[in-house]
Amino acid sequence: MKASGASYNQIVIFHTVASEGSIRGAARKLEMAAPSVSQSLKLLETKLGLPLFRRSTRQMALTEAGKFLLENTKDAIATLDYALEGVHDLSREPSGKVSMTIPRFVYQSMIKPIFPEFCRRYPNIELEISVSEASVNILNEGIDVGIRFGDRIEGGLVARKLTDPMAEALFASPAYLEKYGIPQSLNDLENHKLIQYRFGTSNRLAPTLLEQNGETVTVEMPRAMVVNDTDIIIDGALAGIGVGRFLTPLVDKYFKQGALVPFLEPHWHEYPGLYLYFSQNSQKARRVRVLVDFLIENAKLNAV
Repeated sequence: MKASGASYNQIVIFHTVASEGSIRGAARKLEMAAPSVSQSLKLLETKLGLPLFRRSTRQMALTEAGKFLLENTKDAIATLDYALEGVHDLSREPSGKVSMTIPRFVYQSMIKPIFPEFCRRYPNIELEISVSEASVNILNEGIDVGIRFGDRIEGGLVARKLTDPMAEALFASPAYLEKYGIPQSLNDLENHKLIQYRFGTSNRLAPTLLEQNGETVTVEMPRAMVVNDTDIIIDGALAGIGVGRFLTPLVDKYFKQGALVPFLEPHWHEYPGLYLYFSQNSQKARRVRVLVDFLIENAKLNAV
């Protein structure tokens, strides 16, 4: 930065043009005039002595120099933005937008019961919840926090544990098992139909993972139906359509009621707990810090 003489504002404008894909898009995002955005970008390119974009009538694509600059200034800009916001926060109530990405079952079982209280407690914060089955890179997508399985995270992120590990149960309705019998071994599953889950984002079928002789194996079963919503797995199993599989804490109430019957429990596959993850710099912003603290204090799995 010192050698080029580039300013913070010029780098921010460059990042915005890169994310929006156009001068006009960046101008709208930054609430600036398009000629001012264009002039700032030209000055930055002149200082660096290299073009940062390949321009066409339809789009602006990053050059190799642009890709290098974007990648190597992204963390620094985020850190400075959070620091500046943190200083500003010292004199006011938490406010602004805070965004979160979560799988749908996490929304249904963990976030749905508690987000109204967060909104009441922090009326000046605009909470944005994005439901996605994809493993979202929150740094690249500009999202503040996410929840997912496991504590393996990308560089620059922090993970905080929300739940213990949990097994994925196999189950069916009493009527189904009375008609087709209770499976006594993994081989018996070949004679039963599974309510199969398909990931909406990748369009892949979720593998049926089970444990046998100390190893994790993938079991193939005939399919009763294919769904992309975990609620339908439970609904289908309750209706006697086929065998369901889902995380034990979220179906345990049906076991206690006798509405669903678990089986082959010694073979159930265990998944790591759910973790909250966020940028290591983001807690400098109070809008993010209060959400992180609220979730760690209140987020619990509840049966759907």
